[in-house]
Amino acid sequence: MKALVKSRAEAGLWMENVPEPEIGPNDVLIRVDRTGICGTDLHIWKWDDWARKTIPVPMVVGHEFVGEVAEVGANVNDFKAGDLVSGEGHITCGRCRHCLAGQRHLCPHTRGLGVNRPGAFAEYLSMPAGNVWKHNPKIDRDVASIFDPFGNAVHTALSFPVLGEDVLITGAGPIGVMAVAIVRRAGARFIVVTDVNPFRLELAKKMGATVALDVRTQKLADAQKQLGMIEGFDIGLEMSGNPQGFRDMLANMAHGGRIAMLGIPEKEIAIDWNVVVFNMLTIRGIYGREMFETWYKMSVLVQTGLDITPVITHRFGCDEFAKGFDVMKTGQSGKVILSWK
Repeated sequence: MKALVKSRAEAGLWMENVPEPEIGPNDVLIRVDRTGICGTDLHIWKWDDWARKTIPVPMVVGHEFVGEVAEVGANVNDFKAGDLVSGEGHITCGRCRHCLAGQRHLCPHTRGLGVNRPGAFAEYLSMPAGNVWKHNPKIDRDVASIFDPFGNAVHTALSFPVLGEDVLITGAGPIGVMAVAIVRRAGARFIVVTDVNPFRLELAKKMGATVALDVRTQKLADAQKQLGMIEGFDIGLEMSGNPQGFRDMLANMAHGGRIAMLGIPEKEIAIDWNVVVFNMLTIRGIYGREMFETWYKMSVLVQTGLDITPVITHRFGCDEFAKGFDVMKTGQSGKVILSWK
């Protein structure tokens, strides 16, 4: 089969012919239809410090996908050939305290699809049946292919109640932009998004941001004044991993404000902890999705009319994968989809 492989320890990815994956008695074989390119995949392409420490070579990469079930293992009863599916890319151990308590997203032994084990940038993918999610067959397949990052946005955006609250989102990448639509749907009052990328700030406006702020020329204090806010933001969603962005968020939170932090800093961030203590702020780290409560919420949101299609800005055939990565590198994109048919 065709697959996009990290076959050499250097920058780049290569389309190669590799053996089709085998399945065990508890696995599902999926014929991949479409995949989304993630920021993680871009790190792997660039072969940065994180990638060099993490990614085994050679390996098929990619973890955002939608496809149809091609075959099931002998012990699998919940899926059949032809089912439209995506999958939870965090493969958990099933034996630790958290897994046994039904909190698989807290498993300390998680292995990542396309990171620690062969991924989805291929014509076929094998996954444990317990990680496969069955879609309504009427769902838009482009949307279904990005349920993984959509889940990151849902998990983060709904970590705290947002009904009637003023929300600050730092970082207008695809996940931050999807979070705009989610908190708007969940009843937030004002939604302010910050970034330095005009293209993505425009996407944030399309998804319902009250104010999309270019922090190179504008200040959060001015946005608060413009909106008539006097006590700061109730909820912060940190999506950038940018040190100054996080510090700006802390400085503009209301007393008792709550922050959900998904962005991953490249280096350690120094902050004034007096701001956290004296303002009684709550900071919660977010990683991945709750299995499978977040997936249920995603499906219900889409089923009841939440439209995240504006975040999908480019589509290519899998043989044009280099174009997709080039667009990602420019920053002038939202989600990029590759078709494998």
